[in-house]
Amino acid sequence: MSLRVDGLHKRFGAVTAVRGVDLDVPSGTFFTLLGPSGCGKTTILRAVAGIYAPDQGRVLLDGEDITARPIHARNIGLVFQNHALFPHMTAFDNIAFGLRMRGVSRAERRARVAEALALVRLEGLGSRMPAQLSGGQQQRVALARALVVRPKLLLLDEPLSNLDARLRDELRVDLRALQHRLGVTTVLVTHDIEEAFVLSDRIAVLRAGQIDQVGVPRELYRMPVNRFVAGFVGPVNEIALTTVTALDGVVWGTTENGGRLRLPNEAAAMSGGAAWLIVRPEHISLAPDPVANRIDAVVEDLVYAGAATRCRLRAGGLSLAAQLDGEASGLTIGAKVTVGWRAEDGVVRQDD
Repeated sequence: MSLRVDGLHKRFGAVTAVRGVDLDVPSGTFFTLLGPSGCGKTTILRAVAGIYAPDQGRVLLDGEDITARPIHARNIGLVFQNHALFPHMTAFDNIAFGLRMRGVSRAERRARVAEALALVRLEGLGSRMPAQLSGGQQQRVALARALVVRPKLLLLDEPLSNLDARLRDELRVDLRALQHRLGVTTVLVTHDIEEAFVLSDRIAVLRAGQIDQVGVPRELYRMPVNRFVAGFVGPVNEIALTTVTALDGVVWGTTENGGRLRLPNEAAAMSGGAAWLIVRPEHISLAPDPVANRIDAVVEDLVYAGAATRCRLRAGGLSLAAQLDGEASGLTIGAKVTVGWRAEDGVVRQDD
């Protein structure tokens, strides 16, 4: 079941929460709306669900306009951040609630609830009250309740944000596997970058009620369209360039202190103007290859993070973050080092 949003606008008094958003979610896709608090992602989700009526724009499922259709007539499954379970009902009855409201027979309700419990790995726990379940189990019940009605579209509003880190990791894996198994078109709202990358086929990054970029996770990380997207989806080093110059097939950037750095070939399109060079910390290495950009620096800080060591470097007036594999043994604060990165590992952008 494909989803399309055309020209969606939504205002709350004097505040415009969503500004002309267009979305295309192909059938069977796990699609995420990613962005900081207040960017409009939950407003979009609620407009798709029918909780909010848009001021302008349309919502279409498989080409059918459902903009004016009430929420109960959209055949959409919803899972919220706070579970929203009925505390006086068992897990079984919570899951069966939507079926009962649809007039499904008792025998079919039992069969479909048992199937939903098995899908979320809660077999044998249907008789428990919500208070007798862990946070992760409660969220599984909420997911089963959304799936048991066999929705055309599954909407997830920060469903894992109230869980501890270990539970989040477990449920991400389960949720991704379940979505693949069922093939249900799914839209997730989150501000958690790792969650979005782990779960999603495609991601829309939002800012101030508008979409900055839509793409697969690797595209957003490796080829962000601007500095906001680059910084939001992961740590970055940003180096101000006063000019970009293409010379004999090689593109160079001049830094504010007069240094010269080799840039990726696509930066040739920006020749003549100021720009920003963006380099991810994991692309900066010690003792770089001779063909890489090379900078003499001093180690200012070291943080051991298990699989990697995070390093803060000072190179003149430039501060750089590097992520080095393993323990970086032998490296000490105050050490003088040479660091660098390949030209093709940088991204050059001319936005603010």
